[in-house]
Amino acid sequence: MSSTPIASKIIPKAARAHLDPANIEYTSEKQKNAVAALVEEFTVTPELLKSIQKNFMEGMKKGLKKDGETLAMISSYVVGRLDGTEVGSYLALDVGGTNLRVVSVHLNGGGEITTRQTKYRIDEKLKVGDAKSLFDFMAVCVDSFLDEHQIVVRGDAQIELGFTFSFPVLQTAINRGTLITWTKGFNASGMVGKDPVALLQDAFNRRHTPVRVAALVNDTVGTLLAYAYNHPETIMGVILGTGCNGAYIEKISNIEKWKGKTTADEMIVNMEFGAFDKERVILPLTMFDNKMDRKSVNPNKQIFEKMIAGMYLGEITRNILLNLIDRRLLFEGNVSADLNQMWTFETAYMSSIEADHSPTLHETRKILESTLSFPSTTLNDRQIVKTVVELVGKRAARLSAAALAGILEHTGAWKHKSAIGIDGSLFEYYPSFDTDIMDGLEEVFGEEVRKNVSLGLAQDGSGVGAGLCALLAAKNSATKDA
Repeated sequence: MSSTPIASKIIPKAARAHLDPANIEYTSEKQKNAVAALVEEFTVTPELLKSIQKNFMEGMKKGLKKDGETLAMISSYVVGRLDGTEVGSYLALDVGGTNLRVVSVHLNGGGEITTRQTKYRIDEKLKVGDAKSLFDFMAVCVDSFLDEHQIVVRGDAQIELGFTFSFPVLQTAINRGTLITWTKGFNASGMVGKDPVALLQDAFNRRHTPVRVAALVNDTVGTLLAYAYNHPETIMGVILGTGCNGAYIEKISNIEKWKGKTTADEMIVNMEFGAFDKERVILPLTMFDNKMDRKSVNPNKQIFEKMIAGMYLGEITRNILLNLIDRRLLFEGNVSADLNQMWTFETAYMSSIEADHSPTLHETRKILESTLSFPSTTLNDRQIVKTVVELVGKRAARLSAAALAGILEHTGAWKHKSAIGIDGSLFEYYPSFDTDIMDGLEEVFGEEVRKNVSLGLAQDGSGVGAGLCALLAAKNSATKDA
């Protein structure tokens, strides 16, 4: 159980120990030229950063105008803002991986939140069995959670629940949507084209569980809300972790494709920006990116995400190292069996290598020799590996900055006090990722952006944020009924 201003909690992380490629003790002119070529290929210049920002903004406008565009710009139906004074208790159900999670979110006011949560493992058979059985299991878990934490509901009252359902959904209301397709190893029958909220509510009703599914929540929308409870000036919620995406507050008058009715003048839009530039017009794709993309489970999709997100950075780095090995410019042309396997160079290794300050790059040596089974490495080898890691990591941060700059320019938020809440392991743990993003924003907007815009860790958008979304949904429902 936690009682903390959860949305503003910051986890310390190591700073980057930058290695200047000019200081590498090269073994040959050919090796030096190869590294120089990589530096040129992976450097996002200020000019390119601004060009990507401009292209990103054009994509935003297209997506706001009509459906089917590269940037989906999905209306979340979440209206209203949080100011941290809200109080009350809500539930969140987070489904989309190995486990499902039930969270009790108690708002204490003053930006303080108390949470209690329990994880339940989803049996593999449930993932591919009958959809009704899967949703019955979800209801059983929520029921068990209420018993476990002695949460009692009096009379005919119901607890409002925010449902984070992390699969592609076409949302048609704040608590309505249809599943487009299963992902992440799920393939329960009879579900595609159906409303997950309706199935979950039916499961609750069959068990007489006193819970109402108030909101269907995307995790980026939840991230925005989780951060806004402690930072009312929040304009954007972003995921920079295994994947990447963003949501921001948009004027409804700008959402030309919006056909709904509301008295509100703004709404949170889920951008799905990992798909940006699927046309391959502006992003600086390399042969290493293309190789990774071809071998991925979804080739030619989510191109932007594949240049930024933690799931892919290690594989891009591995492809570069293999190329240098094949040219006998690294490890004397020898490759370990481990490095020769796809996805074995984890992004977590990159974080450790980026933070390696030692003169002999001891931590880098440990990863290469103990973890990846290279018999031995030279300082030259380790210096080149560290340089490659830095190039891939910094490019990811600067591309992220281009997207955030596009949103900040579109909304004008960089001109006044604004906050961006960011969730995800990449932002939380990768050395200097936040610093590199802010440096990129300054290149676009100048020093003023540092005075006006802040980046912060917004934890648990899929839990705390879902509970807050249930609050807004309940509040808007009560307003309509009044």
